[in-house]
Amino acid sequence: MTLLDGKKVSQELLDNLKIEISKLPKKLGFAVIWVGNDDASAIYVRNKLKKCEEMDIDGKLYHLEDNTSEQEILDLIDKLNDDPKVNGILLQSPVPEHIDIVKCFNHIKPSKDIDGFSNVSVGNLCLGKPSHISCTPKGIIALLDYYKIDLQGKNVCLINRSNIVGKPLFNLLIGRDATITMCHSKTRNLSEFTKNADIVISAVGKPNFITADMIKDGAVVIDVGISRIDGKVKGDVDFANVAPKTSFITPVPGGVGPMTIAMIFENLLETERMK
Repeated sequence: MTLLDGKKVSQELLDNLKIEISKLPKKLGFAVIWVGNDDASAIYVRNKLKKCEEMDIDGKLYHLEDNTSEQEILDLIDKLNDDPKVNGILLQSPVPEHIDIVKCFNHIKPSKDIDGFSNVSVGNLCLGKPSHISCTPKGIIALLDYYKIDLQGKNVCLINRSNIVGKPLFNLLIGRDATITMCHSKTRNLSEFTKNADIVISAVGKPNFITADMIKDGAVVIDVGISRIDGKVKGDVDFANVAPKTSFITPVPGGVGPMTIAMIFENLLETERMK
C-alpha cells in the first residue's frame, strides 16, 4: 500500500507555482467574497488568504453581512469583473439561503472564475475546451498523475454526482479514457460496483462508509469525504481496514484537501496564461 500524500504533493506544486508567479510582470490579484459568518468558511477563507501572503499574491477579502442582498453581491462581482488588478474571483460557499449562489457564480466573468463553477466553465470542460476546472476534481487528477496512476481503460467507481465534484470529475476521467460508473445516494447494491472497480472515488460525507469488503485487492481508493467526529476530521473510508487491501490510498486529512488548495492557485496563475 502506498499513501497518496496530498500534503507533500501540494507543497511541491505550490513551490513551483510560486516560482512561476514571481516571474510575472505584476502581482496576481485574488478577490475572495465571503457572505455571513459560517465557522468552517472562516477557516477556509483564512487559509486561502494566508496562502496568498506566502505566494506573494495580492489577496483581498470582501466580508459581507448575512443580510447582504443578492443584488449587492452581484454589484460587487461586477466591480471585481471590471477591475484589471483582479485576476480571479472566488465566492465562498455556503451563502445565506436568500442568495441564489448559482446565479452569483454565473455572474463571475469566466476568465476570472477560479472555482470553475460557472455554466461557461462547466460547458467548456464538457466540450474539451480550455477552461478553469473545479479545484477538487482537478486536484484528484493531479494527485493521480503525480503517482503515475494510469487511468486509460481503468474501471472507476465514482460515488458522487454533485456539480462541484462528481460531474466535473466524470468529464476529466472520460478525457483520460477511463470507464466510469457514477453512483449516488439512490444507487442499489453499491458494493457490486465498488468491488469491480480498479479505482474507487468516494465523496459522500459519511464516516466509514467505504468498508474493506467493498474493495477488491489492489484497488486505488480516493477519499474525498469530510466529516467531523468528536472534533476530528474523518473521511468516507474505514482507513485502518481498507488500506491494507489497496495499492494506493489517500489519507484524511492530508489527501485531497491540500490538492484542492493548490489547484486554486494553479487556476489563478492560468488566468494570465489564458489571456
